Amino acid sequence: MSQGNSHLDLNLLRVFFAIWDLRSLTAAGDRLGLTQPAVSHALRRLRERFGDPLFVRVANRMLPTDAAVRLHEPLDQAFELLNRTLQSGIVFDPRVTERTFRVAMSDIAEVYLLPRLITELSRISPFVRVHIVPLVPESLVSSMRSGEIDLAIGAVSLSNKDLVSIDIANDRYICLVRADHPIAKSRLTRSSFSRLRFFFARTTSTVYQLAEQWLADEAVRPQISVRGHFTAAPEIIRHSDLAAIFPRMLALDLHRAKDFRLLDLPFELPPMEVKVHSHSRFANDTGIKWMRQTSAAILTTDGARARKGGRQA
Repeated sequence: MSQGNSHLDLNLLRVFFAIWDLRSLTAAGDRLGLTQPAVSHALRRLRERFGDPLFVRVANRMLPTDAAVRLHEPLDQAFELLNRTLQSGIVFDPRVTERTFRVAMSDIAEVYLLPRLITELSRISPFVRVHIVPLVPESLVSSMRSGEIDLAIGAVSLSNKDLVSIDIANDRYICLVRADHPIAKSRLTRSSFSRLRFFFARTTSTVYQLAEQWLADEAVRPQISVRGHFTAAPEIIRHSDLAAIFPRMLALDLHRAKDFRLLDLPFELPPMEVKVHSHSRFANDTGIKWMRQTSAAILTTDGARARKGGRQA
């Protein structure tokens, strides 16, 4: 392999790992927020640095060469060492920091939790910057491991020993209908549920996807009349006979004007465990640690208020 310059740009390592994980220059660029030409340029620099193609195109996939396979583990270790070294020398002061934190959020968390988080952060850390990116469960752990994402917030099923997680709320799904819907004064049964027409929301929630699976598996299938983004659901439900499967805490927020009725589902879904996640690789990063703990403290307090409000409703 070519020796070249002994210095290796940290950003080039991020490109290497993104291509390794995703096997695509386009997907790697999407993850890193780079254009495909920028990713191609970075790959060209990596190839020059190591004197090997590293990734070759096979049937529309970028597959690693033998040299890339041999390099992956030592580069991964070097990346971790570099990050630890950089983290250990930084003093983090939330009152003056202008650091940008990259936070992955589920779409529901972005609507329900982000406004509360930013309101409080602007008070205690007025110059901090927050860059929100979509939470993609399939690539989340690898994106956090590579440092592309600092934190993740949402109800997503992740069981990984390398993640540091803090519980902030437990939620569940209910059936949302307008207050004067014909079914509003009844208890929802499987039979009455199956006769409803639904607005079915597009969302990244893995629990919500189980609900869709349940609907698809039922012998008598409820009719999904409209599909769209979940933020459109309240206005559609308010002015129609459509129903929606909706997070209870968000529904309670909407219900303050008493426009809706919240009905228990006639089948069981797993609870939505909303958490703040970071990666253990960045355990020495005092900024990420502060952001994880502060976000959890803000959102846990808010979740407790929402649950209390639910009991009083």
